[in-house]
Amino acid sequence: MAGVMDSVNQRTQLVGQNRLELLLFRLAGNQLYGINVFKVKEVLQCPKLTLLPRLNPVVRGVAHIRGGTLPIIDLNKATGGPGLSDLSTAFVIITEYNYRVQGFLVRSVERIVNMNWSDIHPPPRGTGRDHYLTAVTRVDEQMVEIIDVEKILAEVVPTVETITAGVIDEQTHTEATARRVLIVDDSSVARKQVARCLQEVGVEVISLNDGQQALDYLRKMAEQGDKVTDELLMMVSDIEMPEMDGYTLTAEVRNDPRLAGLHILLHTSLSGVFNQAMVKKVGADDFLAKFKPDELAQRVIDRLHALRG
Repeated sequence: MAGVMDSVNQRTQLVGQNRLELLLFRLAGNQLYGINVFKVKEVLQCPKLTLLPRLNPVVRGVAHIRGGTLPIIDLNKATGGPGLSDLSTAFVIITEYNYRVQGFLVRSVERIVNMNWSDIHPPPRGTGRDHYLTAVTRVDEQMVEIIDVEKILAEVVPTVETITAGVIDEQTHTEATARRVLIVDDSSVARKQVARCLQEVGVEVISLNDGQQALDYLRKMAEQGDKVTDELLMMVSDIEMPEMDGYTLTAEVRNDPRLAGLHILLHTSLSGVFNQAMVKKVGADDFLAKFKPDELAQRVIDRLHALRG
């Protein structure tokens, strides 16, 4: 799979253009799935796996790769299907989410396609609350499903979701109750995590599923004569979202004089220096990798204190 990873310079050309690259793969059947290339570190034939006691049932074992030991998650099993049977022909997609590196076991890897986020859509209504899809699209007339990896990882490797005692003082909590924060994320798990954290700080939370919804919401607020910076303490937005990504949402907000002053925190499972550079490029105020409840709470608290003067 030489060429799967692009250079940072090549990737930055997609930023602000509402574009992404998907690595297409298959699990047990013929259904095509996609994962954002930004998350992919490497693709390789399934290495020898070592079984360890007390592993989550969807973890097929650990692999020793590049001097490190990584859990290998069977994506077919993690999404409710049977485990992949023939590992000798399977592939592992090495990914990084939230500064964690893990491998996803898949049956086959197809190719990379360059797409526009506007061609990536939320799952069809009626899919059910327990589905593992975060978005769908079409490539060469075939349906491609994009798996909600954050939901899978939350089930396999649960993260701490509560704020440490002492982070929020009583005065800050009182001030927060008069404030509202807009959160934007296509993952239902991520939205709930962020909402619970911010509600613990004390703010009222408005949750939306993608960048286009958020932009429409903000523009409608402005059209009604509301001053967005008075109505909202800040916006906490994911980067990877169907319809419109967080980079493009930020750029659109900054380009609208009615919205330009809104404080924007990009909050994403994408990590690394690349994203720090992109924060400045699109005009966001801050960047935070998911999911660190104390740090997220502190960002909101800092914003409250800044307005306190």
